[in-house]
Amino acid sequence: MKNLILIFAVLTACTPKSEKMSYQWPDAKAPIAEKKEHIRTIHGDSVADPYYWMYDYFGKGPDSQNVVDYLEAENAYLKTKMGKTEALQTELFNEMKGRIKEKDESVPYLKNGYYYYSRTEEGKEYYKYCRRKGSMEAPEEILLDVDAMAEGKAYFSATGMSISEDNKLLAYGVDEISRREYTIYIKNLQTGEILKDKIANTEGDPVWANDNSTIFYTSKNPITLLSEKIMSHKLGTEVSKDKLVYEEKDKSNYIGVYKSKNSEWIWIYSMATTSSEARFINANEANGDFKVFQPRVKDVLYDVAALEDRFIIRTNADGAENFKLMESPLTATTKENWKSYKAHDTAVLIEGIDEFKNYLVIQQRKNGLTELNVQNLSTGKGHLISFDEATYDAGLAGNRNFDTNLLRYRYTSMITPSSVFDYDMDSRDKTLLKEQEVLGGYDKSEYVTERLYATARDGVKVPISIVYKKGFEKNGKSPVLEYAYGSYGYSMDASFSSSRLSLLDRGFAFAIAHIRGGQEMGRHWYLDGKLMKKMNTFNDFIDCGKFLIAEGYTSSEHLYANGGSAGGLLMGAVANLAPDLYKGLIADVPFVDVVNTMLDEDIPLTTNEYDEWGNPNEKEAYEYMKSYSPYENIEAKDYPNLLVTTGLHDSQVQYFEPAKWVAKLRDLKTDDNVVLLKTNMDFGHGGASGRFDYLHDVALRYAFLLALEEN
Repeated sequence: MKNLILIFAVLTACTPKSEKMSYQWPDAKAPIAEKKEHIRTIHGDSVADPYYWMYDYFGKGPDSQNVVDYLEAENAYLKTKMGKTEALQTELFNEMKGRIKEKDESVPYLKNGYYYYSRTEEGKEYYKYCRRKGSMEAPEEILLDVDAMAEGKAYFSATGMSISEDNKLLAYGVDEISRREYTIYIKNLQTGEILKDKIANTEGDPVWANDNSTIFYTSKNPITLLSEKIMSHKLGTEVSKDKLVYEEKDKSNYIGVYKSKNSEWIWIYSMATTSSEARFINANEANGDFKVFQPRVKDVLYDVAALEDRFIIRTNADGAENFKLMESPLTATTKENWKSYKAHDTAVLIEGIDEFKNYLVIQQRKNGLTELNVQNLSTGKGHLISFDEATYDAGLAGNRNFDTNLLRYRYTSMITPSSVFDYDMDSRDKTLLKEQEVLGGYDKSEYVTERLYATARDGVKVPISIVYKKGFEKNGKSPVLEYAYGSYGYSMDASFSSSRLSLLDRGFAFAIAHIRGGQEMGRHWYLDGKLMKKMNTFNDFIDCGKFLIAEGYTSSEHLYANGGSAGGLLMGAVANLAPDLYKGLIADVPFVDVVNTMLDEDIPLTTNEYDEWGNPNEKEAYEYMKSYSPYENIEAKDYPNLLVTTGLHDSQVQYFEPAKWVAKLRDLKTDDNVVLLKTNMDFGHGGASGRFDYLHDVALRYAFLLALEEN
């Protein structure tokens, strides 16, 4: 047995395909979840849900321990089934960790006279947040030693670091549970003292007024975790007496509080998928009343950047589907006072803007790829920053300083490690500040990346970004991992991953399907993959898989797929719609019980999602949602091999969705393929918080794929 483990650990790296051994899954009895009667009835439709009891853990009801017992049984089953791969998982983990530079430092940024940066130390999982006054040669101040703060904790996240205008105080948020419920703390940077002001149940987003004694923050509903209220806190006062400055009544909206880059304004944004509204005050008037910038209008989105003499508004108003730019005076901000700054272009999506004293930079997308459009505010002339590779990911990167002519941007591709540049907007010279170092040697010339286009069943061309190592054969026998997300208008661009090299070096190709539901090809790409058009997302992914087979990249015996969260919904839908197309699927924290989740307004974030998925209290939306929800559509048929992951404390996709899905699959499927569920009992949606811990999960996924490839 030991010899088999050692052979399997290396065979994919050094043995010709024709000579590879067949991997046999160890015998083990899968957990069988108990069934309990529960009927959901709505719109005259009654549906049995025998695994509904799995909701009970956070309710601490009679089934709470049963939930834990079931999840632990699934973890034990996975450990047994994957037991022969433990040596391989260890090898993969060490290999991937070995590529990461342990002692490293971020590129510093200048803000209000200080250079801020974070640095990591060898053997440490977290980081230290630091600054130096005036120059990088000045003495270092460690603002937060997160390595020390996280000691002894299974999970730790520090976020929202915000410095007061006088540079003396630091406000920050801490989450030790992984449910994105942050407690805000305030540190005196002169004495090192943590003040008594401690604000629980927030988004971890403190914003300082210019008086250096008032912070604004977003308060969350403790049950639904919705961002409901914007509060202001005066240092030294009781948190219970904090002032309510805004309360959001529309449960489909997210809210947040921000400060303008020029430190002149404090903004409250309320935003849903299809409409938004901003409020603002002068940052020097902490007790002022927030004024509505432009009242919300159905199906109209807008956001605002503050220049010295005017506001710039990015909006889709008046049919500008790909967004346009408008400008308004500082004193008259409602829509009737707007005038055009940059007209709508059906071929160019305006994704965002970054404001400077002398320039405005527009991040835009054309033909599925990002461009940076630099506009001179004095001359009105603009120019593009060009990128050369066929497929890549680029964007604005932490430009904190308003009064500068240096633009910082990031760039990466599937073969180019992540890089940070400073671009002189006057001279148009660019300077590479840092490129991700891949330890152990990395030669990008040994890898190939392509931009492909698959034709979906309705005739739409869907881009695919693919990468593989030279020597990859397009003979239909090579393994390919297809990945996508496809929701919320989130564009999944082609970026570099040092851990992915472990898969590429073992013969896999990795393909990103830029399917509808994302926004890669413009706003219409998103609109065609949401609500009553959601099936386009699933069909695009399946058609991309068929294209990869037709073009000889792979075959159904060697095609695998992966997606997480809403991408996990994609995996669940694909499993039902095209079970014979893929040999194996990996669904990470998958949103698979769509109807039940969207019907329960007490579940975190449900009402925020109505504009994305629909409101099942409406019959038409219910019926459409039910037609694709993975849990609802499991049938007695063969399914692919499945690895499913979740976190007990996940606030985005609750643990019970994948747990119920796996239980029902086990009950109904007619094949002998493996179905594995791993629940992390300490973490939530984002997984482990340490910078190396997550690699254990990556190693598990890769070992699962490699085992299937040899099965």
